[in-house]
Amino acid sequence: MNRSRKLTLLGLLLVACLVVVLAAPLVGIVETPLSAIFTGQGEAAEVFWQLRLPRVALAFLAGSALAVAGMAFQAMFRNPLATPFTLGVSSGAALGASICIRLGWSVSLLGASAVSGCAFLGALLSLLLVYGIASIRRGFSTAAMLLAGVAVSFFFSSVILLIQYLSDFNSSFRIVRWLMGGVETVGYEAVTSLFPFVVSGVAIVAYLTRELNLLAVGDDIAVSRGVDPRRAKIMLFVGTTFMVGGVVAFCGPIGFVGMMAPHICRLMLGADHRYLLPASFLFGGMFLVLCDACARVLIAPAEIPVGVITSLLGGPFFVWLLIRRTSLGYAL
Repeated sequence: MNRSRKLTLLGLLLVACLVVVLAAPLVGIVETPLSAIFTGQGEAAEVFWQLRLPRVALAFLAGSALAVAGMAFQAMFRNPLATPFTLGVSSGAALGASICIRLGWSVSLLGASAVSGCAFLGALLSLLLVYGIASIRRGFSTAAMLLAGVAVSFFFSSVILLIQYLSDFNSSFRIVRWLMGGVETVGYEAVTSLFPFVVSGVAIVAYLTRELNLLAVGDDIAVSRGVDPRRAKIMLFVGTTFMVGGVVAFCGPIGFVGMMAPHICRLMLGADHRYLLPASFLFGGMFLVLCDACARVLIAPAEIPVGVITSLLGGPFFVWLLIRRTSLGYAL
């Protein structure tokens, strides 16, 4: 595919993304006439500006971050099934949130609730453990990172089950609900708090797009082209983990976005990460906004957690990846 066609597809994706993001805040059981929105008066304006618009913004940031992180992990591991949660970030954040809910902490700091703060600390704990284990064994290799992430994830998941078993009904329900993921928010505090994590993480990945192209081929090829695989992997690992940790802290673990979005974009644009990065960013955000819009209206006036919607879509997609003969640039 030539460069002009790729730029055309990126332009079309940008237009589609703008349409979805602008239309999504208008979707819901409460009608929001444009006249009421622009005047800023009445219940409809309050719902639009304080509930729906922040929710759409949070969903877009979270979806974009998960898609970009998934793209980076799939290139690092050369595995189409790699996700932003492969290295245990999700389970670490879930453990932090579960401990906070079980102990009943309710302190708020810098616009973040106690649950979000503890979830982020749990994600950092997972980062440190995986980094330490991978550094001890075989010099921070891809296989060592993957095995360390799986081990940490299983251990944290077991601790979460123990906490749930020891919790009362109310705490256990709150833990389960948090684990389903969601982008419910009031006001813009969560959006402004998550924004620096997403910008910094995407900037690191964008800086290393050349390295990603070479790592996706193999470490030996990367070394022959003057790339230090260890340094590149550490930068990508730390940058994406902080970004995903922020997403999980504010939205809970929303699965499969980081696996599906990069693959769909790779089908459209190929495996060149210079184009795949902006495409994954736009498509991931648009995808989660659409899923959240469906979650708001499918069983209205009740809502389905958006993590349930993405999992319902991600399960069949996962099976399709397993049975597909050609694997979009990476070997299964």
